[in-house]
Amino acid sequence: MELVSHRDVIARCPRNPLIRLEDVPFRCSDIRNAAVVSHAGEHLLLVTVELLEGRCAVFRARRNGGGRFAVDPRPFMAPDDDGPGRAYESTGIGDPRVTRLDGTYYIVYVAEGDHGQRLGLARTADFETVERLGYVSQVDVKNGVLFPRRIGGKYMLLQRPQQGWRIWLAGSEDLTFWHCEAVVMTPRGGFWDPDRIGAAAPPIEIDEGWLLIYYGERSTSAGPLVRLGAAILDRDDPSRVLARSNIPILSPRERYERIGDVPNVVFSCGALLEGDTVHLYYGASDSCICRGEAPLEAVVRTCFDSERGF
Repeated sequence: MELVSHRDVIARCPRNPLIRLEDVPFRCSDIRNAAVVSHAGEHLLLVTVELLEGRCAVFRARRNGGGRFAVDPRPFMAPDDDGPGRAYESTGIGDPRVTRLDGTYYIVYVAEGDHGQRLGLARTADFETVERLGYVSQVDVKNGVLFPRRIGGKYMLLQRPQQGWRIWLAGSEDLTFWHCEAVVMTPRGGFWDPDRIGAAAPPIEIDEGWLLIYYGERSTSAGPLVRLGAAILDRDDPSRVLARSNIPILSPRERYERIGDVPNVVFSCGALLEGDTVHLYYGASDSCICRGEAPLEAVVRTCFDSERGF
């Protein structure tokens, strides 16, 4: 299968989009921002679906025989309408990120309700059942990604508060109480990511440290332009940025990335490293799910081949 590069570091799968609105087995408004995990020998996706009434829920999707993905007819995680999270999830849940940690799959997701947005945490062993663990952020925080192992004895979480649009790092001894917050990365004037940034996929441990794929937004006269970039964080102190791409690794270029419910957007919630290849799953224009890939060496080189500082 020949991939399509179109001048980006990430080459697109020629079967894109892998999930279109018409592929969903029920009526809905849009689909976006899929997490990915390698489970039982296959890539399994957790997709954000906006239902017709306007609320979002998370649906499981598995690969079908045609190389695309089939979405389950019922949600894997629905808003908590009857439990303690009712007020925090009244608008819906979405943007899941999955991390395998200590033999368990943890899901960090965005809960939106009467009091704003917060990060929720859940876990599953088999993607058949899921257990909510509570909320792990203050109000108006998004883009939560959990590191796949403890660092210095602590769980580590990247998040993006609405104030300042920066990526922050928080630590915890028990996945319940989070502290020791520090700024990791900020938007950069004069670059491709000047207005807003946030973590995209959970960090991937590589020889150079932690590979972080993140998104950057630039305001234009036609609205926001959202692209993806990469950075390398220090292995033992992930608040320290070792390298950061001065160019995006993926930009909206294809029609399905430029036209949709939210145009000119490529946004990822999940990536996998298999061998020497980075597999990236991303939402395009909040209207479909796509995949791309690139050699790990090319992504790392883009981070270090920076003529200007960060």
